[in-house]
Amino acid sequence: MYKEIYLDAPNIGELEKLYLNKAIDSGYISSVGPSVPEFEEKCADYLQIKKSVSTNSGTSALHIALYDLGIGTGDEVIVPALTFIATANPVIYVGATPVLVDVDTRTWDIYPVAIEKAVTEKTKAIIPVHLYGNPCDMNEINRIAKKYNLYVIEDAAESLGAKYGGKFTGTLGDLGCFSFNGNKTITTGGGGMVAGNDEQRLDHIKFLINQARDNPGEIYHSEIGFNYRMTNLQAAIGLAQFERLEELLAKKRAFNSAYKEELKDLKTVRFQKEYETAESSSWFTGIIAEDATIRSDLQKRLKERGIPTRRVFRPLNEFPPYRNCRFIDHGNSHYIYERGICLPGSTLNEIEDVNYICKTLKEFYCEGSFVC
Repeated sequence: MYKEIYLDAPNIGELEKLYLNKAIDSGYISSVGPSVPEFEEKCADYLQIKKSVSTNSGTSALHIALYDLGIGTGDEVIVPALTFIATANPVIYVGATPVLVDVDTRTWDIYPVAIEKAVTEKTKAIIPVHLYGNPCDMNEINRIAKKYNLYVIEDAAESLGAKYGGKFTGTLGDLGCFSFNGNKTITTGGGGMVAGNDEQRLDHIKFLINQARDNPGEIYHSEIGFNYRMTNLQAAIGLAQFERLEELLAKKRAFNSAYKEELKDLKTVRFQKEYETAESSSWFTGIIAEDATIRSDLQKRLKERGIPTRRVFRPLNEFPPYRNCRFIDHGNSHYIYERGICLPGSTLNEIEDVNYICKTLKEFYCEGSFVC
């Protein structure tokens, strides 16, 4: 009998407890305290950018980025159809209109050809999503953005540590937005980050997320602000997690390599691909079961053996708020959704668990009329 296998559970241990207790003992438990600026500085140094601003979620990071760029009513923002709904919701928050575009069937990332087809005179920004940690084709996306004078806001929620062309995701556009939710590679329990090289803009974002409070000595607010601050307790956990980032990334990438090696002979299983100059964070390892009729049976078999999985995100146009959005559709998002699943990626697992998962997968395929 194998031990419990985790889909995306956080890896929290004694170091996190130590940092958290230190923050509690300091008396700083809310949004004031030394851990917050230290965590922001550590993120900026790691990403090799000038500044990062912590937030209370990845969603609020995207919202404040759109807001500060002046995107609002009458504007259009291009987002991939295949993503978590939090990519698109902030576009609605600022009063703009999401335009959905299809993804590449190989990488599952936003399809540059579809982006260019979606551009109109109302388009103001593109939000590429590095889906499951897999970097988008940022060279082509930035080329399109420059051609049409568009902002690029990277949704790097799942891709901390991933690189494209030798540079970290989240640093390749105008602003990058990260998530530190409980299921991410490193977590603060809940939290996010806006990163970039425009220090003046990021200083203003820092001001806005603190209710646009002008003077610490008195309660005065010169603009409409937001309560989007990360707490000192969250940042303390983040500092401990950052010390372990390379260890956690290495483990996820080892899982991804093991999945690919063990399952390479299954002709009807296809993996999410990386671009030539990209290195995924391997937040999740995604596969496509080429025969769509067996995807649910496969998940059922894995569940029976104690192996949790998750379907690929449902395309945004299938949700009521987005059914009437313009969609540049090549059929790829729905193809992937019908066939795609995410395999366990939690770093609480061990390589032996991955081997067991692969063994179970191979048994399932070899029992059917598939090539094994």
